[in-house]
Amino acid sequence: MDRLIYTAMTGALHTMTQQATVSHNLANVSTTGYRTQSDTFRAVPVYGESLPTRAFVLDSTPQADFTPGAIQQTDRPLDVAIQGSGWIAVQLENGEEAYTRHGNLKMDPDGVLQTQQGLDVKGETGSITIPPDSHIAIGRDGNISVLPTDSRVTAVSIIGRIKLVDPPTDQLVRGEDGLFRLKDGGEAPASEEVMLIEGALESSNVNAVSEMVKMITLARQFDMQMKMLESARQNAQQASEIMTLRG
Repeated sequence: MDRLIYTAMTGALHTMTQQATVSHNLANVSTTGYRTQSDTFRAVPVYGESLPTRAFVLDSTPQADFTPGAIQQTDRPLDVAIQGSGWIAVQLENGEEAYTRHGNLKMDPDGVLQTQQGLDVKGETGSITIPPDSHIAIGRDGNISVLPTDSRVTAVSIIGRIKLVDPPTDQLVRGEDGLFRLKDGGEAPASEEVMLIEGALESSNVNAVSEMVKMITLARQFDMQMKMLESARQNAQQASEIMTLRG
């Protein structure tokens, strides 16, 4: 009886948590570079001398699906998509490094290259500043070239290179802000293998149909766990009545 109650109770609780994850995935179905988040259940026994029959259901550490999304051409100079595996390094406000595949870049009023969330894109030597009145081109290797709008100047200058990294996926952890970081809190080295596609963006890898099916399945699973709790209550009540009659 104990095992039934504890398993159904904690299972229902974490089913609701998984529903929240599915809802989050569906809300980001059109978010550039988003990686699908997933959860799995695992059973954990309750330790203690008087609790040999009880077990909890726990939600394991959320995992991410690193399958690349579809590439969509935009022809915007500041849009870049990563071809295959890899990440764009950004600098957080506290100075830490994080990673994203959201390649919809912009320039702030001072010309600093940033993500749409206002985070500085890291270059190999720090932040990247675009000179005013310049045409910009981002190469496949992350090199940023500028050409002044003044027609009398024809020299192309390379002003920096976006830091592109490709750490093993098992070393990455997703933060609450949606960005990825190394589990040990360090910084990944720049990779020469990561390539960009200029004038394109990578779509989210969320499969909306699959997530909807999962949401329905979780709803039915929650109903089943609640019915199990009701069955446990009825069994306990009937057992109590039998003991009363015997008394």
